[in-house]
Amino acid sequence: MDLHALTIAKAQKLLASGKISSVELTRSLLDRVHQYDDRIGAFITVDDDQALSQAKVADEIIAKGDQAPFTGIPIALKDLLCTQGVKTTCGSKILGNFVPQYDATVVEKLKKENAVLIGKTNLDEFGMGSSTENSAFHLTRNPWNEAYVPGGSSGGSAAAVAARFCCGSLGTDTGGSIRQPASHCGVVGLKPTYGRVSRFGLVSYASSLDQIGPITRDVTDAALMMNLICGNDPKDSTSAKVDVPDFTQALGQFEKNSLKGMKAGIPKEYLGVEGIDPEVVTMFEQATKILESLGVEIVEISLPHTQYVVATYYIIAPCEASSNLARFDGVRYGIRDYSSQDLIEMYKKTKSQGFGPEVQRRILIGTYALSAGYYDAYYGRASQVRTLIMEDFSRAFDQCDFILSPVAPTPAFKIGENTGDPLTMYLSDIFTLSANMAGVPGISVPAGVTAAGLPMGIQMMGKRFDEMSLLRAGFGFERALDNGIDNKTAFPVL
Repeated sequence: MDLHALTIAKAQKLLASGKISSVELTRSLLDRVHQYDDRIGAFITVDDDQALSQAKVADEIIAKGDQAPFTGIPIALKDLLCTQGVKTTCGSKILGNFVPQYDATVVEKLKKENAVLIGKTNLDEFGMGSSTENSAFHLTRNPWNEAYVPGGSSGGSAAAVAARFCCGSLGTDTGGSIRQPASHCGVVGLKPTYGRVSRFGLVSYASSLDQIGPITRDVTDAALMMNLICGNDPKDSTSAKVDVPDFTQALGQFEKNSLKGMKAGIPKEYLGVEGIDPEVVTMFEQATKILESLGVEIVEISLPHTQYVVATYYIIAPCEASSNLARFDGVRYGIRDYSSQDLIEMYKKTKSQGFGPEVQRRILIGTYALSAGYYDAYYGRASQVRTLIMEDFSRAFDQCDFILSPVAPTPAFKIGENTGDPLTMYLSDIFTLSANMAGVPGISVPAGVTAAGLPMGIQMMGKRFDEMSLLRAGFGFERALDNGIDNKTAFPVL
């Protein structure tokens, strides 16, 4: 049995029945990491001793019959999530030596169920990027073709799942950073509604946009992880006080009723996006037909402020980043330049040495947009446009249950292809940004492979706190497409 190929759901059943042990499962995954990750670069930190120790404890708990759903399940964490006693670098030199004294709430939830934390995954520095080429430590390669990017910023988390280095992972999504790499790596990625999952212990990039979510092999596993990580948290003032359903019930709803009665809206503004790849268009047309065959009614909708989404995002996000990253000044934590003669010089040298080019670019943009004389012209106006974007979604959901689109305008691109062109890189998130701006949930589900053998995904965006509809539709689509991609053939470079 190839233990590394197990989904979370299958691993849960085998662990509960005693047919496998968590130590066996964890060791199989660690062996695969050590065999292949020097080629992929999915991880920044892997702690074999801690993972195997946690697996041993999990086996003891399972033997007593006291296990929780995630007891003994190996999970990888994006290195933006604080982990007590384990380095949390955010993919940045400035936090290269930072070891938190507490766990993020989602990490606490995993530990409470005695999950196995297999390692911390690579990312674009502080989550700023769409290719995982902006990490201070190394780039991450796409497991389907090592010459291509895995997407970003949660590229390490998506690559780890696709490469069978873990059963599932947690990423973060500020403008598509879960959904886009999931699409490029042929896995499932879910961005929950803003406030659905506690952000306590997440090192913030843009506080009003960031959201933690699962990256998994299939939709069933995404529902299982949502059951674990969601819920109100008094330590996070943006955490919503809403009930947490059993998300796996959405899968049963498909089994009973197919997708009859559901309506999918296709924004007319998305159909003519400049630069969209013909293979993406073909994939999307085929996906639409599959949903129709399942009983989904396709309706045309309008999101009239779509043309302003990218510009608005790249004002608001850098402004919030400028504020959030001001704390990394060499005084309290992280690296410090000790050659400086005074405090101001120390600030300048520490930040110049500690932050990479993309982070510096966004800090400068944000600081400029927030400066006296420019605040109203840039940040103030961007905030007003954001409100219009939210209203667009509210009106659209009067006509449909979810909004359907490609995840990205192109499949994964070659490493280095867009590093010198920030605008092209920013435009790769054109279909995903609006879900963060509006605070609504979105899911990426594998939908096909290009002629060159690269995965592509479709995106479904839903009403606030209606992840159930997305999981139902995503599960139905996955089943109809036989999981979209034959998962047994993933990682063909090996």
